Parts: sequence; structure tokens; C-alpha cells
Amino acid sequence: MPSLPYPALHATHGGIWLAMPDGETRGLGRGEAIGRAAETPMIMLNAPLVGQRLGYPDLSGLDLLELFAFVFPARFAVPTPKGIAHALGLAPPRDEGEAAPFLLRAAAALLERMGAADWPEREGAWASAQSLYRLRWAWAAPVTERLKRPERDERWLFSKLPEWEDKPPRPQPRPTRIAGDEAVERLASLTGRGAEAREGQKDYAAAAAAAFAPRKMEGQPNILLAEAGTGIGKTLGYLAPASLWAEKANGAVWVSTYTKALQRQLDRESLRLFPDAAERKAKVVVRKGRENYLCLLNLEDALQGGFAGRAAILAQLVARWAAYTKDGDMVGGDMPGWLPTLFRRAGATALTDRRGECVYAGCPHYRKCFIERSARASQDADIVIANHALVMVNAARGRETGGAATRLVFDEGHHLFDAADSTFATALTGQETIELRRWLIGPEGKSRGRRRGLSARLMDVASYDEAGAAALEAAVQAAGLLTGDGWLQRIAEGMPFGPLEKLLSAVRGTVYARASAQDAGYGIETELAELDGDIVSAAAPAVEAMELLLRPLVALGKRLEAVLEDAPDWLDPQAKARIEGAIGGLAWRVQSLSAWIALAARIGGPADPDFVDWLAVERVDGREFDIGVHRRWLDPTRPLARTVLEPAHGVVVTSATLRNAEGWDAAEARTGACHLPHPTLHFSADSPFDYAAHSEVLIVTDVKRGDIGQLAGAYARLIEAAGGGTLGLFTAIQRLKAVHARIADRLARIGLPLYAQHVDPIDTGTLVDIFRDDPRASLLGTDALRDGVDVPGHSLRLVVMEGVPWPRPTVLHAARRAAGGGSAHDDRVVRARLAQAFGRLIRRAEDRGIFVLLSAATPSRLLTAFPPGVSIRRVALAEAIERVRSGLSTASSLGHQAVGETAVEGRS
Repeated sequence: MPSLPYPALHATHGGIWLAMPDGETRGLGRGEAIGRAAETPMIMLNAPLVGQRLGYPDLSGLDLLELFAFVFPARFAVPTPKGIAHALGLAPPRDEGEAAPFLLRAAAALLERMGAADWPEREGAWASAQSLYRLRWAWAAPVTERLKRPERDERWLFSKLPEWEDKPPRPQPRPTRIAGDEAVERLASLTGRGAEAREGQKDYAAAAAAAFAPRKMEGQPNILLAEAGTGIGKTLGYLAPASLWAEKANGAVWVSTYTKALQRQLDRESLRLFPDAAERKAKVVVRKGRENYLCLLNLEDALQGGFAGRAAILAQLVARWAAYTKDGDMVGGDMPGWLPTLFRRAGATALTDRRGECVYAGCPHYRKCFIERSARASQDADIVIANHALVMVNAARGRETGGAATRLVFDEGHHLFDAADSTFATALTGQETIELRRWLIGPEGKSRGRRRGLSARLMDVASYDEAGAAALEAAVQAAGLLTGDGWLQRIAEGMPFGPLEKLLSAVRGTVYARASAQDAGYGIETELAELDGDIVSAAAPAVEAMELLLRPLVALGKRLEAVLEDAPDWLDPQAKARIEGAIGGLAWRVQSLSAWIALAARIGGPADPDFVDWLAVERVDGREFDIGVHRRWLDPTRPLARTVLEPAHGVVVTSATLRNAEGWDAAEARTGACHLPHPTLHFSADSPFDYAAHSEVLIVTDVKRGDIGQLAGAYARLIEAAGGGTLGLFTAIQRLKAVHARIADRLARIGLPLYAQHVDPIDTGTLVDIFRDDPRASLLGTDALRDGVDVPGHSLRLVVMEGVPWPRPTVLHAARRAAGGGSAHDDRVVRARLAQAFGRLIRRAEDRGIFVLLSAATPSRLLTAFPPGVSIRRVALAEAIERVRSGLSTASSLGHQAVGETAVEGRS
């Protein structure tokens, strides 16, 4: 095949390089680069990122990542020249100047791979390439030139995906006990002979075994709160007794995490449990919410004309991936996180079921559905790896058809409060109500797509059951009173339509009248108290409209249940499953609607001491996107205990920061254990890491608060001193963006790449992968990076926080602060955040690092957040820079008291 006729363009904050097919490589300016890219197709790596570097967001070309996704679907590569080189087995470029010619070599290698006889992803490639050619995909010509038409027509994706099979219900788990020494013996088999003996891990496994014993009384689970410092090995510590119990009892243990990163880690750890791939597939299942999985019906609609332009190209590449994926998980599974971001907002979310619109057995792909396959596989699994939100939602809505989980392990247990806070919240907003309207009515006006309303999905049932048909018709009519398309614009123009829009209009007026920081651009809110007559008078008609909808929905649910009980002859298994799906969908929507009615009825009435209510206008960069009334539990662990903990038989809640220097009473309060009627078991094991020798904390005293120039200068100088490897944490996105804009070019010019959340058009997981892969890279981020990021080794050696991470002064925070002891509540929140941020620094015994806090006014009482023995110094910026420079290059300097040091705080 002839060599590619295209040049390659590589752009960073430090420079721009162009490589020609004839071998010439040169640097060029931003204006010339934009001009050349506009007139000539160019090979580049991550076009949105290159476009951002050039200041030309509409940049397009031959993106090497798109070609990689076509050639190697369901394979991951770090989206950098070095990462692509490793994925392809090529020598990586030695510097940024060599990256542009490397892109030419990488493109040639990918195209050459398609001609290899042992290319495992060949099936489906030819047909996909033809479709992409018709869509004018930039890579279509060179790809189709290198693909031969197969002798036989290739199977369509939807015909070659495997089908799941129905199985009889799993019997109730057998009562069994796991002795502590049995758990320790299983642990030894998992760690392997010759592994380092960790007494803390053995003690942990033995303690966790007690939670798997049969419970003594209904509503009184065996519950263990286990705090295990980083390095104890708690994952295998609880997997040992969990796997042993599952084996002996023939039951499933649900292991729940807060972050997707830990879910992936647990999936990898399960290799120790079941080295055989086939056995592991049957015994270990990863479960997530429906919105994470590819919806095959949405994909079929996209492939058959529902998508156009770039979105249609994305759909073809997703179809390639769907043929080879392990489980259809588009968010954190084997789909590269960077793939949807290459297409900006071109439809990736429309390929999942984010609106609860699933038609279940009414779908032609129901028997091949990734979501249904995962749910059924979990019924026979030993270990189900899930997340806190899914476990809570399933418990609240009774979703698990195979029976509720009786044994639960909550890893990252310090986040149970936050997960429950979101799960058991109520939001009567424009976006929520219009979604309910669409679910009931279906597409209106000029809306396109395959989406159907409830009446269309239940047409055959309505024709059979007269009472059900009447209830369905009444529900559809009442749904017309909910917010409709264009509701935001009508409210902004002062022309709301219908009782719900009029209520939201009154909410908006009240918020703007009372809230502060209206010009800041972000969301604004005000407490639901002392309301004026306009909003109070608007609430009653809204309540009446929602009650008008609630009654026929309840009646319809009862009629559908009656149809199942007295099944007609035409009710085949598929129709039965479709009705069961509709009943489930109705049940939780009735639940939501009832909560909305209670919340709206509260407007103008007395406050409920169990809840915190407020009005809010949600905005991004000053643009409104939602309006509504919100309700949270003052203590969300109360519904958590009632809904999740009490029905369980055994629960382990574990974390490295469960008590966080506050004692077990605080841990029980944050996890809901305090609401159970019997004592809770406790276990703790300190980290085996020598934090005093391998880390220190520096509090910088001379960076002026609010001075962006000083803040940016401090970050730049600290990153330079560390030689990269820095995680910078911010409490405000605007400050993050301002600091990044000031220092990214400066750092790039000395070979220190800087990436940032909310700036770079890359998903957070991929940003962490890039950071982990390059020891000279640094990463700026917010809350999502403070916890759940695992970057061991030299890639993360410095953590810099812009200031004390005080809670935002929201209505909800004010209420919990008043109930939780005032400033003591704030201190607990801050100590937890500091402990979690510090925990990113030392992940292995040999790791070394420094934690810097750019806040002179840091109260000493908060410093108990850091491990005992860690040296804590208040120093000027210049001294901090010198300690970073010397401390990260000379390990022996860490943990030793400097001669003549005067401003030192420590913990004994």
C-alpha cells in the first residue's frame, strides 16, 4: 500500500509541530497551524484537545484515536503519543518535537494491522467501513482501501450478540458460619505462598467473618464497621470471608463502592478468586445503573438514520465496540473513556437509557440486552460488584427480581452518607416533571426518534382491559398539565403555561428576589420559608394537577397487576415481561409523584423537622437549565438504615477514613449504624506505612488569599520544584481555570505537561490515566479527584490544595451545621476532606510525597486529619519550594526535624 499522503499535527501548551509525509518536521505558529488544518486534512491525536490548544474548537481531521477505536474496539490506550506507542508496540517519541512524525508511524501501523491474518477484530470491519464511507468519515478512504470484502456477508451486530437464558430462581442461602481461622486460611490462598505476612490483614479477615453469620432477629443485621488504614489490604481482607460464605451458603455477596475506579480495581482483584476466565465470568458480575449501559434499541435507531453527521460516525464506532465488549458498559467498562469526548456533544448519552424509557420485553433486542444480561448473571454470581447508589435504589424500589441481597460489603464506607443523601432526595423541578410527561405521552410536536409513550407501549393491554384503558387515558390527559417543551423559555419570558410552570415561575421569582451572588453565574437558592402570597397561591393548583395524575397512575398499576393474575390467552412470556416492566416503572414514578405532592403541599405550611427544603435556580456560566423545589433528609442515614441495613442479614462497612479521628460514635452516625436497635461491631487497623519518614505537610503562610496571580505563581513554582507528578486540588472551578490559564504554557515549555478537569475536553477517568502514565505530568481538579484516585508510585509525589476545603454555605449545609454542633460540624467535614486528599499521596510502602496547603489561616485543630507522627510545618512559599525540591529528590530529608525549625506542628 502507498504511504499516507497526509501531514500530521501535534500541539501542546509548549509548541506546535507539523510532520510532512516526505519526512520534514518543523515548528509553526498558531495562526499558520489553524490555516493549514482548515485547508488540508491532517492526522492528529485527540482533535478536540488539539483544537483547544490552538484556540480553534471546530478543528477536525484524521483523529488517530478514532482509527484506533475502529481497529481495536473494546481495547484501551492512554490517549497520548506515549500511550499509543505502548499499545501498538512502537518506540515512543523522545520529546514533543518527535510526536508529530510518530503520529504518521502510528497511523501506518494501525492500517497495516488490518491486513494481518491474525487480526482478531476483523469480523464486521468491512461492513462498518462501508457505512462509515457513506458518512464521509475522515479515515474511510485509507481504511476501505485496506479491507477486502469477505467471501460471505458479515452478520449484523444484532444477530451475533449472544442471548441470555432464563433460569429458575436461586434458593435462599444456606445458614452457615465462617470461623475467623477459616477466613484467614482463605486469605492465605488468595495472597499466595511467599506473600508478605500482614497481621493487620489477617485480623481484618477474621473480624469480617463475623458479619456473615446468620442474624439473630429480623431487622437486626450483623454489622461491622471496619477502619483499615491504607496498605492493610482490606480488599482481599473482606473478599476472603465473602467468597468463602458465598461458596458454602450458595448465596451472593454484594460488594458496593462509591467510585468507578474502585469497581475496576475490585474486578481485577477477583482474578485471585477465580483465575479461570470462564468460572470468573459466572462467579463475578459487575453491576451498574441502567444509564451506564449501551441500549441496543437506541443504537439501532441511531444506525438507521436517527443520528446524522458526527453523531452517526460515533454510532458506527460504538456498534464496532458493541460486537466485542465484555458487558456493554459505556461508562467505566471496556469502552475507552476518551471515545465519546472525541465527538463533543454528539449523542453518546442518547445511546444509553437515561430516561427510564426501556420497553423491556417489547424491545426486539430484549433477549440480548446488556442490562438484562447483567441483572440475570448477578442472580447466580458469588460476588456482585456494584455501587452505593444502585444498592440503595434497588432496595428502595424492590428492583431485584432474584431477591434482595442479604450480605453487603460497603467499601469506601465514608461516602455512605453522601450516597444516601442523593438517593433519598426529592426534586420537584422542570426537568424532572418534563421527563415524566415524556414517559407517559411520548414524542410531541417535531420530536424524532423511536421513543414511545406509555399508552403506545401498553396498547394491547388497553384493548383487553377497559378499566385499565380508562386509567391510562386519564393519566395521559393529566400529564398534559406537567411542564412541556420550551418551558424554560416561557418562564423566562413571563408566559408560563399550566399549573406546574406557573409554580416554577413563582419559584424563580422568589429565588432571584432573595438569593445573593446572582451575577456569579452558578446556581442560586433560598430557603423555603416566609414565602410571599404569589408562590403560596401557585402551589395549590400544582398540587391539584399532580394529584389528578397520581390517581389514574395508581389505578393503572392495580389493573396491570390484575391482568397478570388473571392472564389472558394472548399473554405470552414477552408480553408478561413487558407488563411487569411497566408495573415497576409505574411504581417508582408513583413514589416520586407522591413525594412531589408532599413537597409542594409544604409550601406556605409548617416545616418538617426531618427535612431541609429550599428553592433553587440551577445555572452554568449564567445559563439557566433547571428550576425547582428541593428536599433532603436532615439525616439521610435514617432511610438508609430502614431501607438497606435493616433488611440485610450481614453488613460490613469499611474505609481507611471511617472514624477520621472522631471516634466510633461519629462513624456510626455517618453510616446509619446508630439507627439500628443493637450494638455494632468495630474493628480498626492502622496503616503499616511509615508516614512520618515518607511524607510531610507544609502550610504556606505568605500566599495572599484571593490573589489569583500569587496563587498561580505558587502552583507553578511548586510543580517545577517537584518536576511534575503534582495533583492540584481546588474548591472552585473558576479559580482552577484561572490558574491553569496562567501556568500551563510556562510549565509546558520546560517539559512539564499540565492537564485540568473542566478545561481539557477529556473525561476525568482518562485524565487520571494520562497523569498516572507520565511522571512529569500534573493534574488540576476538584472534588472528584480528592477521593477515589489511585495513582501509586512516582507519578504522584506532591498534592497541593489551594486552601482549607470548607463546605459551601448552602441552605442544606446551614441546616446540618445547626443540627450538628455549629463549627464542630464544619470541622468534621474539613478533616474528612483533608484526610481523603492526603490519602492520595502514599499508596504503597515505598511511596514518598509532600502535602502542601496554601492557606496561612489553617486552624491547628484541623490538623488531626493527618496521620500521627507526620511532620506539619508552617513555612513561607520559598521554603516550601526548597523542601519540595530537596525532599522529593532526597528521601532521607523527609520526616526529620530541621535544625532550628521554629514553626512546627506535629501529632504524637
